[in-house]
Amino acid sequence: MNRRAVMLALGGAAAWPLPARAQQAGMPVVAYLGLTSADTDAYLLAPFRKGLSEAGFEGGRNVTIDYRFAEGDVSRLPALAAELVGRKVTVVFTGTTVSALAMKAATSTIPIVFAIGTDPVKSGLVASLNRPGGNLTGLSFFTNQMEAKRLGLLHEFVPTVGLVAVLLNPNNPFFGNQSRDLGEASRALGLKVHIEPASNERDIATAFAAFAR
Repeated sequence: MNRRAVMLALGGAAAWPLPARAQQAGMPVVAYLGLTSADTDAYLLAPFRKGLSEAGFEGGRNVTIDYRFAEGDVSRLPALAAELVGRKVTVVFTGTTVSALAMKAATSTIPIVFAIGTDPVKSGLVASLNRPGGNLTGLSFFTNQMEAKRLGLLHEFVPTVGLVAVLLNPNNPFFGNQSRDLGEASRALGLKVHIEPASNERDIATAFAAFAR
């Protein structure tokens, strides 16, 4: 599904008018803005390049591919987005809502293609699903709306569990929504939910120690 998602999103990039792709002199630049790292996104980078190839774009031959990674630090995204804008890239692909929002804040002219799990309308990326407007397009799996379903499945598989530990990133702009959804779902199922925030590797280690206690 990840490969298909990336290819579909890149199809949107290929569909942008030629003048938009050729707005800079020389070879057009396709940028990839990742929230994590090249190693973490390795499973996406191969289909990303394959999708470009199937659309007729070969890195180093008729297009330059520029990668930027925030190494898991959301606070770095605005600076990375500004770098890409300063370089006057032709189009940007991103696979997270926070990176798409960072790009939207950085430019209203460079085309941005996203493949995300959140509602692009509620997150403020586009005006509507039918008429997104602006310079953003892409697709969403709406996975952020499945907190109750995930908790329900866990309860069905292990009905004797009464306390569920949840790891959430407080820097995610949807942290509040996730927490509320989990709280409502847990009360409906008669479960208790213990949420630990973590935004980096050290926080994750601390959170799992808390889970154990």
